[in-house]
Amino acid sequence: MRRRGLPPFAVGLGVLAVLAVGIYLGFTKEIPFRHHYTIEAVFPSASNIRIDSPVRVAGVNIGKVTRISHVEAGRQAALVTMRIDEKGLPLHRDARLKIRPRIFLEGNFFVDVSPGSPSAPALHDGDRIPINQTSAPVQLDQVLSALQAPTRRDLQALLRELSSGLSGEGARGYNRSIPYWEPAYRDSSIVADALQGTEQHDLSRFIDRAGATAEAIDRNREQLKSLVTDFDTTAAAFAVRDTELSAAVGELPRTLRAGMPALAALNRSFPAVRGLVRAARPAVRSSGPTLDAALPLARQARGLVSRPELRGLSSDLRPLVPPLTQLNERSAPLYDQVSQASSCQNEVVLPWSRETIEDKTFPAHGPVYEEATKPLPGLAGESRSGDANGQWFRVMLDRPKFAYPFGTEKFFLTGQPLQGVNPPVPKNHARPPLRADVPCETQQVPDLRTIPSPAPEGYKIADLSPTAAQGALQDTVDWLRKELAK
Repeated sequence: MRRRGLPPFAVGLGVLAVLAVGIYLGFTKEIPFRHHYTIEAVFPSASNIRIDSPVRVAGVNIGKVTRISHVEAGRQAALVTMRIDEKGLPLHRDARLKIRPRIFLEGNFFVDVSPGSPSAPALHDGDRIPINQTSAPVQLDQVLSALQAPTRRDLQALLRELSSGLSGEGARGYNRSIPYWEPAYRDSSIVADALQGTEQHDLSRFIDRAGATAEAIDRNREQLKSLVTDFDTTAAAFAVRDTELSAAVGELPRTLRAGMPALAALNRSFPAVRGLVRAARPAVRSSGPTLDAALPLARQARGLVSRPELRGLSSDLRPLVPPLTQLNERSAPLYDQVSQASSCQNEVVLPWSRETIEDKTFPAHGPVYEEATKPLPGLAGESRSGDANGQWFRVMLDRPKFAYPFGTEKFFLTGQPLQGVNPPVPKNHARPPLRADVPCETQQVPDLRTIPSPAPEGYKIADLSPTAAQGALQDTVDWLRKELAK
């Protein structure tokens, strides 16, 4: 019996399919229908790189170039797309790429990758590395095209002047300047760090303002040319005065030694100045509307200070100003006394008047300034009558019942016995010392809390007959007339 097999056409078609797959895999070296990790990088120039050029990390192939295109029309920068294998991952956002030549036997160029620092974020599939993180090799033709005849002449002049500057004592002076490089570089780095700003967007605002400045300079090209020419003239003048310039440069170290502490103090004051600037910024922003509102007033006031108005005003003030000046000078001592009196009133008298006298026998019902005015209504009621001889009083008298010695020859007569003496009589009957050289406001406030002293020894007056009482009353009237006649 005959075995049935595949037709020759099917066998040939299968062989062709296997060969096609083998050839594709042999040339492309990649599996079809599979997504690969790719990144893009912008290079200044990609004239030396080709598709399928290797991508390496430390000499190990981790991928290849898959596409090369222009970033924008009219620009030389090139956009290079690379496929990265898993063994080359991860790459970080601060990765740097360089186009380097391969060894002689390999030929062509490759992309050398520095993966970046582990602390930086990782690059994702399809991310783009900017041009400031890439570089391309400089070829000999580029060097020769850059060194045209004018450039070569300028380079020759530069080398001649450098040779002239280093001849003689120039090289030794250059060597003596080396110790000053470290502080110069350090201070330059501080300045460069400060140029980054202290707040967000400081650097971007600086670049924006620098662009405006460069644009303004570009609008005045002739003046810029004149500046360069004048600078050449200034340099020539310095060259003529090289001896004096050398002496001035010799003084710079002492100047720097004196200036560095001052600059350090100034640098320490900058935080406070920055705080003042931040605090004053709202006021400065609001000063524009304030000035706009004040301008009409200034225009109106301008008429008051015009020449005709000022002449009349100065004529009216001329006889008045000298006496006012003398009054001010003579008022200074008066105001000094008034100030002392005011201070005494505020610091001593008023606090004392707000206190309350403590007395068990005659308790006070309010502070001193209230109690002191209570006798006045009764006194006013007694003195509201008068005649041509003056005010007179109606006084209701009663016969005294007690007598207390009052001095050497006098007695104090009262209808009720004395219960005590408050405030007590000072020792030796002496008043507190009066210090005229001590300000009143620095003295101690009077203390109204006292301990009453016992009443003085008195005598009880016996009952008098009508004749004796009439005689005593006449003696009293005669004594009053004698006293009033003095």
